[in-house]
Amino acid sequence: MSDREIMYRDALREALHEEMTRNPEVFVIGEGIAERGGSYKVTEGLLAEFGAKRVRDTPISEASMIGVGVGAAIAGARPVVEILYIDFAMLGMDQIVNQAAKFRLMTGGEGRVPFVLRTQGGTGGGVAAQHSQSLEALFYHIPGLRVVMPSTPYDAKGLLKYALRQPDPVMFLEHKHLYMTKGHVPDGEIIVEFGKADIKREGTDVTLIAWSNMIPRTLEAAEALAAEGISAEVLDPRTLVPLDREAVLKSVAKTNRCVIVQEAVRRGGVGSDIASIIQEEAFYDLDAPVTVLGGMNTPIPFNLALEQASVPQKENIVEVVKRVLHADLVA
Repeated sequence: MSDREIMYRDALREALHEEMTRNPEVFVIGEGIAERGGSYKVTEGLLAEFGAKRVRDTPISEASMIGVGVGAAIAGARPVVEILYIDFAMLGMDQIVNQAAKFRLMTGGEGRVPFVLRTQGGTGGGVAAQHSQSLEALFYHIPGLRVVMPSTPYDAKGLLKYALRQPDPVMFLEHKHLYMTKGHVPDGEIIVEFGKADIKREGTDVTLIAWSNMIPRTLEAAEALAAEGISAEVLDPRTLVPLDREAVLKSVAKTNRCVIVQEAVRRGGVGSDIASIIQEEAFYDLDAPVTVLGGMNTPIPFNLALEQASVPQKENIVEVVKRVLHADLVA
């Protein structure tokens, strides 16, 4: 296999194309995903390749399209439903939470829902409070859902292909700032299994755990810290459900300190749950308290400067890491 550098959005398109070619039961629906190729051009060209029966534009009704997807999955198909913004997935929460997530257990394991919901969230571009949220904690909380948040083109392709082969519902959460980013993706079959974290950067002084668009930002912070002699390890869970606890605990045992970085608001976030896991299962490995750096507990502002101030930036990560190291020295 040759190594290539492609965009995140192109990696997603390749995954869809390959899985639609491999399995005729895979189809995609969403607003503007057929004729227009999607707002971020992830589905561009699929209509011409696979036809209108398998690539369908829908009315502006998220509850309806999610319901169609869940029903089709129960009937044996493999739908991919694209919701333009994660904020709009709230309109289909009954179908996601009360139907898709529970169906397998409510049928004694006989019924399955091989359903993938693709959507994007996060800040960027000043699209304000109803188009910029990071809502992964809502789905993380629901038993029966898989929650996937790739940060690189390689992970995006491999995880989406794996998602389209699973028997259970998957929330595949992307980020608007990542679609145009580039990364190395081998030419050929790529499968990334759920529940397997990736060390994006090796380090010895502190573990930085982040996901989605916070990975490139955390890597920038790690580079700045390295210039000051601080070695930060950057761990990307890739999937929040299932979470690779073993990788998290192994990294913390190595560095003895941990900072968790999330774009979502600090209160009630996934980072707090990961912190509780570390402090319960790796307490005696810690030389300082686990720290969670998250977004402000406020709706995302429309103003670009305020939007930037509402979520963690490279400088915030560097500052928190130094504070954690200083706490260690004081202790």
